[in-house]
Amino acid sequence: MSDDADVIVVGAGLAGLVATYELTRAGRRVTVVDQENEANLGGQAFWSLGGLFLVDSPEQRRMGIKDSRDLALADWLGSAAFDRDREDHWPRQWAHAYVDFAAGEKRDYLHRLGLRVMPTVGWAERGAGTAGGHGNSVPRFHLTWGTGPEVVRVFREPVLEAAARGLITFRYRHQVDSLIVENGAAVGVRGTVLVPSSEPRGVASSREAAGEFELRAQAVVVTSGGIGGNPELVRKNWPAERIGPAPASMITGVPAHVDGRMLEITESAGGSIVNRDRMWHYTEGIKNWDPIWPDHAIRIIPGPSSLWLDATGRRLPVPLFPGHDTLGTLKHIVGTGHDHTWFVLTRSIVEKEFALSGSEQNPDITGKDLKLVLSRGKKGAPGPVQAFLDHGEDFVVRRTLGELVEGMNAISPGPQLDLAQVEREVVARDREVGNAYSKDFQLMSVRNARAYWPDKITRVAKPHRLLDPAHGPLIAVRLHLLTRKTLGGLETTLDSQVVRPDGSVFDGLYAAGEVAGFGGGGVHGYNALEGTFLGGCIFSGRAAGRALAGSLA
Repeated sequence: MSDDADVIVVGAGLAGLVATYELTRAGRRVTVVDQENEANLGGQAFWSLGGLFLVDSPEQRRMGIKDSRDLALADWLGSAAFDRDREDHWPRQWAHAYVDFAAGEKRDYLHRLGLRVMPTVGWAERGAGTAGGHGNSVPRFHLTWGTGPEVVRVFREPVLEAAARGLITFRYRHQVDSLIVENGAAVGVRGTVLVPSSEPRGVASSREAAGEFELRAQAVVVTSGGIGGNPELVRKNWPAERIGPAPASMITGVPAHVDGRMLEITESAGGSIVNRDRMWHYTEGIKNWDPIWPDHAIRIIPGPSSLWLDATGRRLPVPLFPGHDTLGTLKHIVGTGHDHTWFVLTRSIVEKEFALSGSEQNPDITGKDLKLVLSRGKKGAPGPVQAFLDHGEDFVVRRTLGELVEGMNAISPGPQLDLAQVEREVVARDREVGNAYSKDFQLMSVRNARAYWPDKITRVAKPHRLLDPAHGPLIAVRLHLLTRKTLGGLETTLDSQVVRPDGSVFDGLYAAGEVAGFGGGGVHGYNALEGTFLGGCIFSGRAAGRALAGSLA
């Protein structure tokens, strides 16, 4: 089988679309190969909230945020904590290049494609409590107007236009099983043609074989995504020495096709994988009452006010507050020997502070419905949040604390909670609310958040006692650990060219997106600053496409 392509792109997700877009802008012919059907064009990015990490943007400046390239780089390096001479060689260089991109042409590049962001800027991953350590010093989370589907659209449309001009051939339901390497260079792919599938986007599809294929080109770009949909591979790579033993139970934040197959296939062909033990999993997962893929999980993107209790009813230690230090919290939870925790909060907090990850959980922003967006300011929880309150198996809503703990125990997968213990934590926290100052570090963080006026207006509830009936009823949420991102991957140069284990470049082979650790084999190091995953796909896919566009015969 031959498509007379210059380049084969393996994976039709965001990084693959960006690489293909850049290649076709230069008139190159591309074959895009993907194991899923056409409905999944854009891959995992379609389901995202569409957050983008930008530095010193017009939106930040209008909010009074003083950001800079130097501050962002300090935050990035403090979070990444690069400490491996060999494996962090390229990730360090990617980190500097990506922050330069985020502080420079990233916004204009996307703006020219038609992408717009919301006027307010979110403050994600607020940090571990030290100026030089992990976390964002200032708000940098720019939410796309249209969420993930819009990020996909601005690249999908020009790619489909190029396909109509004959520059692109799509080979859906083609599962790559091996790379073709001749004279030390990647020159194509071989694999299995899967039976046709009409499943909707994200739904797990058949792996029944219908034939075989072989495709050749001058170069191959691997953009196949991470490992978050493959629980066995997550556990195999789990950093037990650093975080603790892999949890017995995790729910899944990505579709089943995010299976990591191309990592082993590329390694077998001679590519280098680095930092495979670095990964990014969330601690605020809830089971989807209306699932699309197996063990479909939704992440709560919380404001800072919910009281966070472990499985035994003890408050998580400082600074493990909602929205602060994801991996620090993950390590602590794993160390308790239990896989679940609890949020305890009020109706006032859930109405203002609960946002849900995913494009489908934010129909107002995804649909660009300004009237519906403005309705978020009205009393009551947003519609998708209310749906989880009504139908979600992880939610308990009660009038009194005793009734709440009884309901929590009814759904607890582990130890039964002692009412007296939970009451001690709640009462101690409530005592600290009476003054405008406090020794409670979480309440300090809440007041710090409310000093940023967009948070005060739209995102962070006014401090109040959890046991104040005026803010009730009480709500408890059972939280699960949720698989999501791969932070390590195929080692690549700044041109997204795959590196061999001896440090030499692999002729004809490139990689971008999550399969390459979003650049270099791990641009984030140990920790992410959020809003950086889509941007990493865009930046690394762009680098691959531009490098190949200028170097092919």
